[in-house]
Amino acid sequence: MLLAFIPTLIALIDILKSRFNQNDKLVWIVVVLFFNLIGAIMYFTIGRKQKIKVELEK
Repeated sequence: MLLAFIPTLIALIDILKSRFNQNDKLVWIVVVLFFNLIGAIMYFTIGRKQKIKVELEK
């Protein structure tokens, strides 16, 4: 059971640290919380591509 919780926790941390368009962040948080392991897998396969890339200034 703890093994299923780890990907969910990692996905939530990644979602909270990242920037998304409009309400995408809230949608992904809800998906990961309600569907746990399946939601985390969905986020890692689909959601990470939706993140806004932030360019670092030099």
